[in-house]
Parts: sequence; structure tokens; C-alpha cells
Amino acid sequence: MATESILIIDDEEGIRDSLSGILIDEGYEVKAVDSGEGGLEALSRKVPDLVFLDVWLPGMDGLETLERIKDISPDLPVIMISGHGNIETAVNATRIGAYDFLEKPLSLDRVLLVAGRALERKTLERENRELKETLQKKWVLVGESPVMREIRSQIDMAARSNSRVLITGESGTGKEIVAHLLHALSARADKPFVELNCAAIPHELIESELFGHEKGSFTGAFDQKKGKFELADNGTLFLDEIADMSFNTQAKLLRVLEGQSFQRVGGSKDISVDVRVLAATNRDMEKMIKEEKFRGDLFFRLNVIPIKLPPLKERREDISLLVEHFLELLAQEYGQPKKTLAASALQKLVSHDWPGNIRELKNLVERLVIMTASDNIESVGISESKAQSNYFIIDGLKQARDTFEKDYIEAKLKQHDWNISKTAEAIGVERSNLHRKIKSLGIATP
Repeated sequence: MATESILIIDDEEGIRDSLSGILIDEGYEVKAVDSGEGGLEALSRKVPDLVFLDVWLPGMDGLETLERIKDISPDLPVIMISGHGNIETAVNATRIGAYDFLEKPLSLDRVLLVAGRALERKTLERENRELKETLQKKWVLVGESPVMREIRSQIDMAARSNSRVLITGESGTGKEIVAHLLHALSARADKPFVELNCAAIPHELIESELFGHEKGSFTGAFDQKKGKFELADNGTLFLDEIADMSFNTQAKLLRVLEGQSFQRVGGSKDISVDVRVLAATNRDMEKMIKEEKFRGDLFFRLNVIPIKLPPLKERREDISLLVEHFLELLAQEYGQPKKTLAASALQKLVSHDWPGNIRELKNLVERLVIMTASDNIESVGISESKAQSNYFIIDGLKQARDTFEKDYIEAKLKQHDWNISKTAEAIGVERSNLHRKIKSLGIATP
């Protein structure tokens, strides 16, 4: 790790020497100059991690020097020091952007404490910027096909409003990415983005997740808890797999959307919020409404702006761009040079139908990056399907039946992206029974 550097700007030789000595003893790299002009010249050659700056300097004074430093490097922390400090000077320094203000004679313990805090804050700010940049790269809609250009245009227009958006498309097509982009491009971007996967929460707990609960409102409610609507106040709430929400909860959600207020489970106080709701599903909602499995009035409330994502096989021209995107992200994640894909291997990817869509492609690229020793990936192996077990060579009806059930349930779970509720509905069993089967048959879920 590189040594952190500190620049001292002070016209008193004694201050420069004492500060330099204590900071060098603590392991910092130190440069000291006697004027504001000298400090700016030093900055032009190398920007340090921290500056100690005297307020009273010959020529260009400390406040003017501070302004010039902030023009050069706005994020550079500057600690002001002065033997004639007053409230007005401290306020002006803080307004310009000083991190802290120390008075002479300096307490060396105080100097080290403030320096440590300033450098720690600078490190945290840098890490936060890097994290945001990484997230921005993660939540990007890759593709230049006509359909993807149209979807990006829809996102840009929808993001400017507070209208609800229903995002539809097969599993793995990027519905979560669209939700994040709608939030990031909106006026709520600096407010919370809260997610809830409706299929992952048991029906009896989803109301508590959405609206929160009061202490003692049900068995296990040991403390008061805020729900997703409260946590998303002034921001965005993304309800993924909305079609898996129970009919009873749908009715309560509808009332909240109409009035933007609710009560916690077990509570009597109305709580008002300002939340933009985005929802997503891979189900045929109109079919579910006809079958009375989803409320039509809630659907129309959610479907103010519809955005439908196409399966990957309908935009094959984007596959090469997606592969390059994933190769770049994985190289950053694993801290290694970006790998390349041979033309023949890429052609095989382009011709595949990708039933798991973008998620399946990303998983394959990640496996290739990990399992290929060279920097160039020459070949790819795409498993079309798991070879069926030969049930006829198994001795015993029960063992053959259990083996078939395991293969069948595992295949259906994969087909429905490991969603228990959807799989249970597709194969005609209760969700609780399917859970027991998965456990008894020893099926490993992701």
C-alpha cells in the first residue's frame, strides 16, 4: 500500500519542522513549504492526500490559497491552522471547504487525531465513488439492437415521471436492471431504492415485509419493524415477481397505491409515504386476471407505463456486446487481465437459443473465465439438457419412482428459475408439499 502524503504550508519554520517530524514519525510522506504560492506549485507536481494550511501567510493568504487548492482538487482535505483564529475566519474556511480548523500552539495529539480522521474520510469517499462506479457498470442495459434502443428510449421518458411502471419479460432478461435504471435516472436518484421479491417471502409474512409490524402483533414479533414502504419513503419501491403476491395482499397493496398511506400489522396509526412503485413479472398477467389469480384493478394501477423485455434469442446481434461486457466486469472483479473469446466460440454462443436468457449467458461466461487457464477462450461447451436417468435399470419401484421425481422436480425448478411458487403451480402441487419433496429427495437449490 502506498504511503499517504501530506503537504504543510506555513511560513513559520518551527511549525514546519515540528509538524514534519511528528508526521514522518507516524509513517507519512511529508513535504513542507513556506508560502501559498509554493504550496500551489507543489500541488501542480503532485497532489497529496492531505494539506495543513496556515491562515496567515505572506503574499497569498491562507483563505485565497484554500480556494485555489479546491479549484485544483475539490476532494482534497485541508486542515487550517492559525495563531490568531476567530469565529469569522473559521466559518469562512469551512464555507470554502476546509475539513477542520486548528489553533496554535498546536497539540500534536490533536494534529494526529484530526489528520487520521481526514485521511480516513478521504478513503471512505474514494471507496464510495468506486462502489457507485461499479454499480453503475452493473446496472447497464447492454445492446444496440433496434428493440433495445427503443427500450432505452422508453426508460429515459418513464424515468422523468413518478408514474408506476410494470416491467415484463422472461426470467433472466434484465427486469431488475430496468428497475434500477428507472430509479437512477429519476429525480429520486439520491433517495432509497428498496427491493422486495414477492416470490421469496412466505404469504403469511409478506404484509409485514411491505407495511411493517408493531411489537407483539404476532408470534415472533419481538420488536417494532418498518416495512419496505416506510424504508422507501421519497424513493422507489421495486416489487419483483408481483404475480406471486396473494390475493388478500393484492387488495391491501391496491389501497396503499390509491392513498399512499397504510397501517403497520397490529397498528392503528396511519402512516403516509411518498413512494414510486415499480413492479416486474415473467407471468402472463392478462391470463392470470381471466383465471382470477390476479386482481384486474391492481394490474391497471401498476401497468401505467408497460415495458416489455424481449428474450435473448430475439436479439442475437446483442450477444457479442453482452459477452464483451461480462468479460470486462469479470476481469475487474477477479483482478486479472480481460480475456478474449475466439470467433468460433462466439459464433456458437450467438447460435444458441438461451432459454435462461442473459442470466444464463452471464453464468456461462463466468464459468469460462474461471475454468480457462489461457487469456483466449478457444471453445465453449453449452449443455443443452441433462441426460435422463435410465429408470429401467433401477431395481425396485420406489427407488425408480424417487429417481424420476427428483429429476422431474429439479428440471421444473430450473425451468421456472428455482421459483417455488411458480413450480408448484406448474406441476399442480401445494407449495408446502413441494418444499417437503425438495427436502426429502435431497434436491440442492441455489
